[in-house]
Amino acid sequence: MRETGIDFRCYEDTTPNPTISNIRDALHEYRYHHCQAIIGFGGGSAIDCAKGVAAKVARPDKTIEEMKGLFHIRKSTPLLIAVPTTTGTGSEATAATVISNPATSEKYPLIDLSLIPDNAVLDVSLVLDLPPRITAMTGMDALTHAIEAYIGRSNTRETELLSRKAVRLIFSNLLTTYQHPHDKAARAEMQKAAYYAGLAFTKAYVGYVHSLAHTLGGFYHTPHGLANAVLLPHVLDYYGEAVHGRLADLADSAGITERGMTTEEKAGTFIDAIRKLNTDMDIPAHIADIRREDIPAMVRRSVEEAHPLYPVPLLMDERDMADLYIRIST
Repeated sequence: MRETGIDFRCYEDTTPNPTISNIRDALHEYRYHHCQAIIGFGGGSAIDCAKGVAAKVARPDKTIEEMKGLFHIRKSTPLLIAVPTTTGTGSEATAATVISNPATSEKYPLIDLSLIPDNAVLDVSLVLDLPPRITAMTGMDALTHAIEAYIGRSNTRETELLSRKAVRLIFSNLLTTYQHPHDKAARAEMQKAAYYAGLAFTKAYVGYVHSLAHTLGGFYHTPHGLANAVLLPHVLDYYGEAVHGRLADLADSAGITERGMTTEEKAGTFIDAIRKLNTDMDIPAHIADIRREDIPAMVRRSVEEAHPLYPVPLLMDERDMADLYIRIST
């Protein structure tokens, strides 16, 4: 940008799980320097913070809290460009941003078509030095997006195709990028996978894995990809027969099935493969931060996010959610 004579200012204080104060401070920079466009450069947190600033520029009359949920912006944002430096969040393709409020331990989405970036730049050179831990967590985030978009009840033929493409690419390349970070071909395929999964879930939505994970981020600042990775097999187990057919499809796409397997066997193989992927990338099976006394409030937050927004394949009540939190805490 310097070479082309474009003046710019950087806001570099975005935290993991970007906060309302991050957006306030970055918005001050935007306004003070009379900016006309926004570039989110970094992982999902940086891009989500950029989207939050764009939302406030579009709707100065509303607080971030007043814009949470579906379609509360409905005005054009400034030019918004996303340059992801991780391979998982898919925020460069989605209509959503997720914001945290540390004062209330909340983490919630803002969803509006105006938040879809005008341009997304996928440059493989930006992800070659991504640390293995972040490679693993963001890759599992992308896998969760693809799976929840596919098994939910708002999918279309387009989102089904995108989800299956993403699952195939992730199972073929994620472990390679974890073990061989400078494999350009595998990194490029993971960038495509994250983008496809983002396109899928921005139209088909996500499910309980995300509502439970967002709450963990709000209460304990748990990295989103880590929370998704730990929760994903447990939530799929809970759904049981309701998702066997869908998971069997994804197992076929992942290339992990054998001729003669039943639908139930394919679904079980798929869930087992997710657990093995977590193990192979040193992702823990539990989240130690969870405090039992917080679980009732966490359940209420998760329910508020999931119902009625997420088109889940099987409804979960508060007791089921509490059991899941207990299961991943021990």
